[in-house]
Amino acid sequence: MAPQPNDTRDTFASTLGAFTATVGSAIGLGNIWKFPYLTGSNGGAAFVLTYLLAVALVGVPVMVVEHVIGRRMRLDAVRAYRKVVPHQPYWQVIGWAGLASAVLIMAFYTDVAGWVFAYVWKSAAAAVAGRTLAPQEFGALASGTVEPIAWQLGVLVLTTGIIAAGVSQGIEKVTKALMPLLFALLLVCDVRALTLPGSTAGVAYLFRPDLSKLSGAVLLSALGLAFFKLSLGMGTMTTYGSYLPDRVRIVPNAARVALADTAISLLAGLAIFPAVFAFGGTPAGGPGLLFATIPLIFSKMPLGGLFTVVFFVLTAIATIGAMVSLIEVPVAFLVEKGHVRRPVAAALTGAAMFALGVTATLSQSPVLSGVKLFGKSFFDLYDFLSSNVLLPVGGLAIAVVGGWLVSRTEFMQELDKGYAGVPWHGRAVYAFVRYVAPGLILLILLSSLGAIGPG
Repeated sequence: MAPQPNDTRDTFASTLGAFTATVGSAIGLGNIWKFPYLTGSNGGAAFVLTYLLAVALVGVPVMVVEHVIGRRMRLDAVRAYRKVVPHQPYWQVIGWAGLASAVLIMAFYTDVAGWVFAYVWKSAAAAVAGRTLAPQEFGALASGTVEPIAWQLGVLVLTTGIIAAGVSQGIEKVTKALMPLLFALLLVCDVRALTLPGSTAGVAYLFRPDLSKLSGAVLLSALGLAFFKLSLGMGTMTTYGSYLPDRVRIVPNAARVALADTAISLLAGLAIFPAVFAFGGTPAGGPGLLFATIPLIFSKMPLGGLFTVVFFVLTAIATIGAMVSLIEVPVAFLVEKGHVRRPVAAALTGAAMFALGVTATLSQSPVLSGVKLFGKSFFDLYDFLSSNVLLPVGGLAIAVVGGWLVSRTEFMQELDKGYAGVPWHGRAVYAFVRYVAPGLILLILLSSLGAIGPG
């Protein structure tokens, strides 16, 4: 794993910028949209506990490996895995699978992001008019044609514009500005939800686990969510790792990112479930929980219209950092391997993602709703293939490469950068990378297939 000199390559300008950009990649709709609806659909606190263990025992070690390989190689994800193991270029399949995952995720992610941005406008208009957003308004939006496609195109134009500006001047600047604002707005919503009468039932649902709810499918969903939310296995963290300055300490940075991401997820849960229980809603609202249930619940609060607008503004902010990181994976490949100028690479990537994303959007409408592949709509298929297949399998391959094929000496050298001496945690982290992470991923995949234990 020889380092690749590349003095002309753009990098993050500061340690804080590296942290906020990486956090911005991890924090997104997975926190505000996917975490609450999967928690509600999988029994509440038991799923949360499983997810937290997946983050700690698998997510952080895999993120460390991606950062080590990315920074050591200073290349895009495809070429990094092609060269990381000497004389074994076939490991580039990890980079290609990650690139495919990023594109598949963006296909349905931009659809949901379009709904979010549409709801910023719709909730503001409703608040001004003094009315409540009805659940059927979301159904009309999601099943439409022109309107959801227009919003989907809008969010892609916004994010590709940020990418075109570069790493330090685009990605870093935007995430440094937006992440603190996201956190502040979420705290406002939490305070309001937790002061509602009857909100304690929602807190108990989120934090009091019933282990009888666990199954192989729930375990796989939790693992897939951990990979999805931490942007693992999709080339993003390898690409961002390649932008990390040598002074950034990889393990503390990865741990802080995981903690910040987990905190945002739990804060989102505290903004949603106490309000749902306080007003007699159902937590198992599925993907529409954010759009159909939340406006109705918030409308019953004092100043509910205002808090609905605030909630969708913070959700829109959350989508930006994650979308930027997903687009950056193929853009970095086109810029460095294809020698395409960054603005052109961003435009080409955005156009390709839009073309695929339209199929996910129209699969919610009468145009393509009758078309099923493997019994799933395009939207659900892209979600399943990325979150439950490519990301866990890619994560397993990354852990194997980092723990078993990369030179231990070179791996530890990368972990030691930024320290005056040898840090105490290096051996422990390496043991997790080598033994714990791949073992747990394999067990969960086998459990989900029914090969071991209950399915």
